[in-house]
Amino acid sequence: MVKLEEVPDEEFLAAQPGPKIEEEDDWESDSNSDTSSILSDSLEETLSDRIAALKDIIPPTTRARLSSFASSAQGWVTSGLSFSGKSLWVVSTSALLLGVPWALAFSEEQQVQEMEREMRMQQSANEMLTAGSGQAKPAL
Repeated sequence: MVKLEEVPDEEFLAAQPGPKIEEEDDWESDSNSDTSSILSDSLEETLSDRIAALKDIIPPTTRARLSSFASSAQGWVTSGLSFSGKSLWVVSTSALLLGVPWALAFSEEQQVQEMEREMRMQQSANEMLTAGSGQAKPAL
């Protein structure tokens, strides 16, 4: 356990040069001074209390204009988000309903074209083989 002990400063207790003030009691401070009560009040004050206190600083006409601006901005943002969400839904479902079948048909068409190309290559290879066997045989 740690024990704290106050050590008095000798220079602080020594007499100070300068005029003598007879009413030194006025300058003494106690633990219940005005400053400490202000600090303790500000520590208990929340952010919402401070914002509510700012209400008295702003004139009522300015507050009404700010309130109407904020409510109209909120309405615009809400409408914009709602519209963009609905638009995104329409675009994505349309893409799925139209795009997926088109992609499947396109890939099937590619496969058919590839098979036709392979068949043509096989036919040309067979023609070359049959043409080569139809030539005159060399004499032995």
